[in-house]
Amino acid sequence: MTPQPAAPGGAPGPELEALRLRLEESGYFRVLRRLLRRDAYVDPRSAPVGARLFTALYVDTETTGLEPGADKVIELGMLAFDYDLAGNVYGVRDAFEGLEDPGRPLPQEVVDITGITDADVRGRRFDDAAVAGALAAADLVIAHNAAFDRPFLERRFPAFAAKPWACSQRDVPWRDLGYPSSSLEYLAFRRGFFFDGHRAIVDCRAGLELLAVPLPDGGPPPLLELRRSALKRTVRLWAEGAPIAKKDLLKARGYRFNGASRVWWRELPVEDHDAELAWLAAEVYGRATTLPYRELGAAERYSARVPESLPADAARR
Repeated sequence: MTPQPAAPGGAPGPELEALRLRLEESGYFRVLRRLLRRDAYVDPRSAPVGARLFTALYVDTETTGLEPGADKVIELGMLAFDYDLAGNVYGVRDAFEGLEDPGRPLPQEVVDITGITDADVRGRRFDDAAVAGALAAADLVIAHNAAFDRPFLERRFPAFAAKPWACSQRDVPWRDLGYPSSSLEYLAFRRGFFFDGHRAIVDCRAGLELLAVPLPDGGPPPLLELRRSALKRTVRLWAEGAPIAKKDLLKARGYRFNGASRVWWRELPVEDHDAELAWLAAEVYGRATTLPYRELGAAERYSARVPESLPADAARR
C-alpha cells in the first residue's frame, strides 16, 4: 500500500483556500500558511504491512545564554514521532514541554527573544522522570543546531549522552537542495509556512514539518537524508600548523577556526579522509604531513565531549 498523507488539524475552510488559490494564481502574491499541529504526516493505516517503525525525539531548548558551562536550560520541548526507513512520519505526539527556574534573574535579551519571564519560571522544575521516559523510547534525538542543544541537555540530563543525535540544520544538504540558508525561519518561509518562534515545542513542530513533508520536486522527505547522514561515520580533521597565509583557502574549503587551539578544522566523511590529506599536502603545506583527527559517529557528534579544539589524544595520519 502506498503511504497516504494525513491532513493537519484546524486547517482553513474552503473559503480561505479559495482566496489563497486566487491570490497565488494571480502571480502577484505568495501566501504563507500558519504551521498547524499534526498528529501524523502519513496515515498510519497506509503503512506497508510488516513495516518496521522507529521512534525519534525532536528536541529544542531555550536557555539563559550561549555557554553550557555557565548558562541554564529554562525551557525544554520534545516531540516524539514514529517513522519508517523511507522517511515517512506516522504518529506524532508531544513528549514533553516544561520550564525550569535557573536560580537567577533572566537576562533581558532572553525575555525579549522568548517572551519567557522570571514569573513564568519561578519555582518551576523539569519533570526528570518524564524526560527520561520519553528519551528511553527514542532511537534518535534530533535538534536544529544540535551542536547548541546537545551540550546543554547532556549537562542537565546525562542520559542524553548515550543517544545518537542528528541535526536538521547540518545533516540535511539544504544548500544542495536549493536553500541558501539553513535557519529554521528561512526554511519555513521557503517551504510556505510561518510559526511563532522561540518557544521550544513550537520550534520542534516547525523542525519536524521541514523533515516530514516531501520536497516540491517530488523527492523523499528530508528525514530520509538526515537519518542517512547521521548514521555515517565522519572524521574531524585539524589542519595543525597550517600557514596563516592559507586561511582564506581553508575557509573556502569549509574549515572553521577554533580560537582555543588556534587551529583550523573541518568534518568530512570517513571515505574522503585520504583525499583531503592529499589536498592539504598539495595546496596548504606543500608536502605530505601527519595530521591529527578523530573519527565520529552519531553517538559522539555535536557533543561537548568531543570539542572542536584540538585534543591531546587525537589519532594521527
